[in-house]
Amino acid sequence: MLTKIALVTGGSRGLGKDMALRLARHGHDVVITYQSQKEAAQAVVSEIELHGKQAAALPFDANDFSSLEKFVQQFRELLQKKWNVQSFDFLINNAGIGATLPFAQVTEEDFDKFMNIHFKSVYFLTQQLLPLINDNGRVINISTGTTRFCVPGYSVYASMKGAVEVFTRYLAKEVGAKGITVNVVAPGPVETDFNNGGNRDIPERKKILASQSALGRVGLPKDIGGVIAFLCSEDGGWINGQRLEVSGGINL
Repeated sequence: MLTKIALVTGGSRGLGKDMALRLARHGHDVVITYQSQKEAAQAVVSEIELHGKQAAALPFDANDFSSLEKFVQQFRELLQKKWNVQSFDFLINNAGIGATLPFAQVTEEDFDKFMNIHFKSVYFLTQQLLPLINDNGRVINISTGTTRFCVPGYSVYASMKGAVEVFTRYLAKEVGAKGITVNVVAPGPVETDFNNGGNRDIPERKKILASQSALGRVGLPKDIGGVIAFLCSEDGGWINGQRLEVSGGINL
């Protein structure tokens, strides 16, 4: 069976790291991106290689739109050099930032940064990489529970993720002829360093969030990575154009 290759943006830490490791455990080779944490990214690569799979890390700044073309070229060259191929199978648009910004305090600079990272880069990176995605491949976009329920301070973040969710459905419609599925995975609160690690490091917040979940706890990265690996499997191939909230049943 041919080895399949996944690209996970923002794979040096948090949810992206677990996604990359889970994909490797399911038999796939993985390319991850990082913005500044090169050593952390290399540690993920080394861990994947311990599982007997090939991996690599590339720098990618989703907020710097002018660097997009350069990244795509570097990715093409990496595929050719390391795998001797010109295409790949799974694109997981995971890179992101978090911040609690009350609506009245949001600046145009804040808005543009969140738009660049969470929507514009996702839209155009997918556009540029789509010709490289093999038939019957996968595109998975990462959203958030806060497109369904509202948390004060998340108006910019959730609005951009809402745009990604609409984009996902349109893309699924347009690429279906190639057998490519396109889905959204929307995590609820997860214990990572995202948004300054508040869900992990602030006991009061963690307790409140846990009380809002039907399962009585905050999520862990491993709760998300397995769903990504499932969607990239044959068993997940008939799920298409969907938003899968992976939140343990929060705010039901």
